[in-house]
This record gives sequence, structure tokens and C-alpha cells, in this order.
Amino acid sequence: MRFPRPVAGVVFDMDGLLIDSETLWRDVQLAEAEAQGLDLPLEVIQSLIGKRWQVNRRILQDHFGPGFDVEAYIAAVSRRHAVECRAGVALKTGVEELLDLLDALGLPRAIATSSDHQVVVDRLGPLGLLDRFGAVIANEDCGEGKPHPEPYLNAARALGLAPAACLALEDSHSGVRSAHAAGMMTVMVPDLLPATAEIEGLCLAVAESLHQVREAIAAAHGA
Repeated sequence: MRFPRPVAGVVFDMDGLLIDSETLWRDVQLAEAEAQGLDLPLEVIQSLIGKRWQVNRRILQDHFGPGFDVEAYIAAVSRRHAVECRAGVALKTGVEELLDLLDALGLPRAIATSSDHQVVVDRLGPLGLLDRFGAVIANEDCGEGKPHPEPYLNAARALGLAPAACLALEDSHSGVRSAHAAGMMTVMVPDLLPATAEIEGLCLAVAESLHQVREAIAAAHGA
């Protein structure tokens, strides 16, 4: 993995990239659908990844039909999710090592997530990660969500950097499209979704883990 220009800052997605939360969301949705006797194919759940709930509500409504109470379903899934999260959400492999390298190199970093600010606090606070990011761009901070470039453009602005000088790290197709459209150097670290031919074309690389990203940044900076 080589970067076409110096990396001046890094923008991270959160769910599925920093924390192992997408797997948890998948499992609680499958459990709730089974409990209610609903047909919820895995393909539908995968189509929700990386998008805001405003969009996902419409996807679920289209799938279940106009008479389905999507709000009640989401509330039930959220209750299951909250119970599971009390035990804590695991960090993805390589997060701490990559953040340590960015600290050593003095590179600023931000989060660009489709989740709300309170969710960021709830998930990253117990892990001691909140103070390791200079800015958090969440759902409430954007008129448009991923795959629109606004989340990543706002993150670059918050860091005081040109988007082209930023490295974006994503696990979802929607997020990759957003970061690429913003003009950032984009690397996908797949979680639940594999990279497609289209997505590979939008990325500098598809990494096996954040360890590989750390090694590439270290090599680029002679660290």
C-alpha cells in the first residue's frame, strides 16, 4: 500500500472500523426478526451498513411493507442492542496500535460516522478513545449522510486540512463512496461487506486489518 501524497491527517469511520459493532447490530436484528416471525434476509441487513437511520428506516419500510410499524421494530432492536452493549463492544484489531503511531507522528485525526453523537460517547467513552480524536462528525452534523461526501468534507474542515491531504479509513461501501467523493485517499478495511470491483476502484487499497494501514503509514513516514 502506497500513498500518492503525504498523509497529513486520518479520518476514521466508527462502526465496523474502530469497534466491532456491525456484527452486533446484525445479530440483534436477526434475533428480533426471528422473535417477531419476520422474514429479514441477510442481504437487507447488509444494505443498511454505513447509512443513517433516516435512510435505513425507509429501506426497512420498503422491505416489510407500508403497514409495518418500523418504529416499533427499531425500538425493539435498540433494546436488544443496549442489553448486549452493556457487556462492552470490542475494539477492532489494530486500533490502539494505529492511534499510538499517529500520536508519535503528530498526525491529527477525526471520526466521520453515521451514528449520533450520544452513540459515539456511549461506545467509545468506556474504551477511553474519545480524547484520542480531534473532532467527531456525527449524524447531527450533516445535512446529507454517506455516501454523500459531506461527512468527510466536514471532518477535513474540522481538522483544518484539505480533503486530498487526508487518509479515510472505511469498512462499508457507502463510506468508501463518501470518502472518495470528498477527494480523500481512501482505504477499505472490510468488516461484514467484502469489497466489490466498484469499491476496489474507489480505494487506494483494501487492507486486511488496521495493522496493515499502520505499517503503510509508518513506512511512508520512515517510522
